[in-house]
Amino acid sequence: MKKTPPVPSSISRRAVLRGAGCTVALPWLESMHALADTPPAAAFPKRFGVVFLGNGVNEDHWSAEGEGAAMKLSKTLQPLEPLKEKINVIDGLFVKALTGQGIHPAQTGSLLSGARISKGAVIHSGISVDQMIASRVSDDVPQSSIVLACEQPMTGYHETNFSMAYSSHISWQSPDSPVPVEVYPSLAWDNLFDNRGSLLNISILDRVKDRAQSLTRKISASDKNKLDEYLTSVREVEKRVESMRRDKTQADDQAKARNTPAATMDRPANGLPEDLRDHARLMCDIIAIAFQTNKTRVASLLISRDLSAMYYPFLNVKEGHHAASHNNASDGYERIARFHLSQFAYLASRLEAMKEGDGTVLDHSCLMFLSNLWIGRKHDNTRLPLVLAGGLGGTLKTGRTLNYLGESEDKRKMCSLYLSLLDRFDIKLDQFGDSRTRLERL
Repeated sequence: MKKTPPVPSSISRRAVLRGAGCTVALPWLESMHALADTPPAAAFPKRFGVVFLGNGVNEDHWSAEGEGAAMKLSKTLQPLEPLKEKINVIDGLFVKALTGQGIHPAQTGSLLSGARISKGAVIHSGISVDQMIASRVSDDVPQSSIVLACEQPMTGYHETNFSMAYSSHISWQSPDSPVPVEVYPSLAWDNLFDNRGSLLNISILDRVKDRAQSLTRKISASDKNKLDEYLTSVREVEKRVESMRRDKTQADDQAKARNTPAATMDRPANGLPEDLRDHARLMCDIIAIAFQTNKTRVASLLISRDLSAMYYPFLNVKEGHHAASHNNASDGYERIARFHLSQFAYLASRLEAMKEGDGTVLDHSCLMFLSNLWIGRKHDNTRLPLVLAGGLGGTLKTGRTLNYLGESEDKRKMCSLYLSLLDRFDIKLDQFGDSRTRLERL
């Protein structure tokens, strides 16, 4: 067997390209390691992501059975077919503190923390699991997390006297403060790569061009191809972001002329993509690039918030999201839920295509898809739609369907799942939210 050449002293184990105002971590390249020194899966950074769908699913088309390649997925879960061996479909978990409190905000406010939320003017929830992870891994990355959304947050109060902030946010950095969501792709991208001032007009790749060219002279032909594919993918996303930046600038100018905030205007006048498909796909690409470039290891994306006002003309659904959820057993609402699953599947597939050592970035990550409701027309949140994708560096077995519906309430807690995931990030807690025990069989 031909041996890989020794690692040149000038190449670090994780190549980093530095340029004017930015640093870009590169994917794992074989040329940087002796063949016998390929790191195990546990040596790579673990990432965590959440994709949220408001108002539930069509319960008639949400199911899975079997394991691995033989797993049978229902209609709504079909977008995950190519990833069956990399997912876990989990049924029967719920957040006890969010039942019996009222509808919508009261069913969403502590979805990722399990805390009891407060009515009235003073909002109070709990630190969410994604932010708990972010606080422990932030020393190794420029940005502790990215919190994205495709829909503006709501203000005011629901008829149940719970703040609409609970419906608009799932990530909480403290019990009294949700993490602000970023809805503009250009702002999310610029924050990741520290784009500001004159640098907004200079491509990230142009800023690291000299370092990239120097690196290509020191790596193998296969790694050159990998590097070229990687840089091309970054540039493709960057070009789409540049288009969105121009749209936002135009929207800001129009808003100023009207003496009104751009955020209060409708799409596309507010500078957001008119087609939700473009918006959601770009947000997923930004998360994928952020994970691959090691800008952050934690991300969340609300494609549609609770009480969503989103419309789906491309799905031939006339009602807005929230109204459609009141007829959630309809074919139209099934298409809405499947569209959201397809975005989750796209993000997972992007990470699966990113090679890292003997595995992929998805193998070293955990992506979670969930909603705050099971049946929208009944506002039923006694079981929640839930899918995990990725193996967290070999610590999480995949290719399974796990059903907890027949278990007691104490064994159906979402917070037991969160404790189990925190363990896999080496975050050992005696209690998280309403649980002191780990989820069995995970």
